[in-house]
Amino acid sequence: MSSNQNSNATDSLREGLGEQVNAGDIAIRVSNLSKCYQIYSTPRERLKQFIFPRMQRLAGQTPKQYFREFWALKDVSFEIKKGESVGIIGRNGSGKSTLLQIICGTLTPTSGSVESNGRVAALLELGSGFNPEFTGRENVYMNAAILGLSKEEVDERFADIAAFADIGEFIERPVKSYSSGMYVRLAFAVAINVDAEILIVDEALSVGDELFQRKCFSRIEGLRNKGATILFVSHSGSHITQLCNCAILLDEGEKLVSGDSKRVVDLYQKLLYSSKDTHAETRQLIIDSPKTIENQVDYAGHAVPLEPFSLLSAHESFNPALKPYSTTEYESDLASIECPEIRTLNGERVNHLITGRTYKFIYSVRFFQEVTQVRFGMLIKTISGVEIGGAISARSVADSIEKLTEGSRVQVEFEFCCSLNQAVYFINAGVIGINNGMESYLHRLVDADVFRVLAENEGYSLGIVNFDPQAKVSYECRS
Repeated sequence: MSSNQNSNATDSLREGLGEQVNAGDIAIRVSNLSKCYQIYSTPRERLKQFIFPRMQRLAGQTPKQYFREFWALKDVSFEIKKGESVGIIGRNGSGKSTLLQIICGTLTPTSGSVESNGRVAALLELGSGFNPEFTGRENVYMNAAILGLSKEEVDERFADIAAFADIGEFIERPVKSYSSGMYVRLAFAVAINVDAEILIVDEALSVGDELFQRKCFSRIEGLRNKGATILFVSHSGSHITQLCNCAILLDEGEKLVSGDSKRVVDLYQKLLYSSKDTHAETRQLIIDSPKTIENQVDYAGHAVPLEPFSLLSAHESFNPALKPYSTTEYESDLASIECPEIRTLNGERVNHLITGRTYKFIYSVRFFQEVTQVRFGMLIKTISGVEIGGAISARSVADSIEKLTEGSRVQVEFEFCCSLNQAVYFINAGVIGINNGMESYLHRLVDADVFRVLAENEGYSLGIVNFDPQAKVSYECRS
C-alpha cells in the first residue's frame, strides 16, 4: 500500500475522530442507520399483529406485540470520500448485505439516512434486477436503463458488455436457463460498463470461475485508478486488503471499527477465531478502543519510522527499532507461541534480509493441556496483507504429531529462501491441532514479526517475488 493510500485511509471514515469533510468530496454518507425486522413465530401471530393492536387501541388498552424484533443494523454511521475503495467485512449475519441494500435503495431503513452523490452501479444478490423470462440481451437493456443509460448509450456499449460476459449464444436465451456463473457474468458486465461513479459489489463474485474473478478484479482496479468510488463486501481478507485502502468491520449489526484495511482485517480474523468464551471480551475490546486502532494506521506501511532503502547498506542486520506494532494474538488456553524471530543459518538474529539468501524462522510453543494431531505453520504477507506464501510442518493430519502432553515445549524451525524484492514484510506463526473433535488453531500470532528485504545489486526483477530473471534480447537491424 502506498503512502498516499495510507493517507486516504487516515482521512476517510472520520466520524469516529470528529473531523469534518467537505460535503462536495463525499460519495456516500451513512448517518445513524438502523434496520429492524419483525420476526413472527407462526403465520397466526402475523395475523394477530395485523388485527388485535388496532382493536386494543380502540378499547383504550396498551397494544400487545405479537412479534420479536431483530435489529440487522444498529446506529451505523460513516462517510466515504469520492475515489476511495472501502471494504466491508464481518461474519455471516453481521448486517453487510442489509447495509448495501439500503445504500442502493432496494431496502428502506427503520431509522437514519443515506446520501450518495453520483451514479451507482450495484452487484448484489445473484441475479437481482433480472427478469428470468427475459433474454440476456433484454435484461442488459432493462438493467442499463435502471442505471440511467439511454437506449442509444446501451447500443454503443452492448458489444463490450457481451464480450465481457462471454456467455456466447446464451445472451439470446431467457436468463432462467442460466447457471449461477452466467448470472454473475452478465450482471457484472452491465455494472462495469455503465461508467458508474460508485460501484457496489457484494459477495457475488465468489460464484464465478478463477479466470472470470481475475478479470473482474482487474476491471475494478481500473475503475479505482480512474477515480471511481468502490464499496466492496467480501469474507476474503486478502481481497479486502488488495482492493481497498480502508475497511469497516461490522458485527451483530454494529460498526465496531473502521480504518486501514489490513488492520481491520486482522481484527476481523481475531474476532472470527475467538472462542465462545472470549468472543464477547474480544468484541468489547475492539469497541472500547476505536481511536487507538485508527491511530495505528501508519503501521500498515511503516512498522516504525525508517530511513529509505537508498540509504541502507545491503547487509544482514538486526534493527531493534523495527517492530511489528500490528501484532494480533488469537488467545488460547491450550498453547502459547513464544519468541518468534528470523535468524541466519549461522544463528544470528536479523530483520534486514538479503534477496536470494536462506534464513530460518524460529519460534517455540508451550502446551498447557494435552493435545493431539499437532501441526505448525508460517505465512509471509505484504504490508497491505496480501498473502505471499508460507508452509506447514505436516501435509496432513495423519503426518502430524500424534500427541503432546501438558507442559510440553516444542521448538519450531522453518528454513526458507528469501525470494522477495525490496520491501517490508510481515510473518505469521500458528499452531493447530484437534480441539473438541475438530482441527482448529490452538494459538496464532498475526504479524508475529516484521522484516525488511534489501538487495545486494540492482537487478531486473519487478513486483513482489524475485524470480531472478535473466533477460536476453536478440535483434537484427535492417537498413
